[in-house]
Amino acid sequence: MYTFQQENTDFARIMQGGRPYAAAYVKGSADYPMLGGRILFYPAGDRGVLVVSNVRGLPVEDAACSVRVFGMHIHENGVCCPQDGEPFSDAGAHYNPEDCEHPAHAGDLPPLFANTFGKAWSAVLCDRFSVAQIIGKSVIIHKNPDDLHTQPSGNSGARIACGTIVKAHR
Repeated sequence: MYTFQQENTDFARIMQGGRPYAAAYVKGSADYPMLGGRILFYPAGDRGVLVVSNVRGLPVEDAACSVRVFGMHIHENGVCCPQDGEPFSDAGAHYNPEDCEHPAHAGDLPPLFANTFGKAWSAVLCDRFSVAQIIGKSVIIHKNPDDLHTQPSGNSGARIACGTIVKAHR
């Protein structure tokens, strides 16, 4: 019999002992040069992909009740360049191979919650894609939280960081 405790141990073991199969090293736009970090993608067997994010330099206010939540998505192109003056616009739209409405795109991920120092760490199990399917795509961090409703992208605001997903050195 498989227990919840064994499942937690499996994910901890994946992160501690396993090496990620893919990674995106995100860098901030010109307006956010101190923003950076990495998003790691670990295959988790038939359960999906473990996505582990470690980001620093997020633009936060040190005030009570300030919103320190940032949208994060996988986008369809692995290009982190500006187009028409907009940061990272060449990354295209959310990765959405099944043509679903937002927030059911394959590339829709939970938001990042930053602390007062602008640091965020998260881990999520996702079964909307395999690691192989996202290599060559990009991860975008947005300035605002995703509202999980507005079409086509959750009204998450400006693209403030981007990183191309590449196969990790194993």
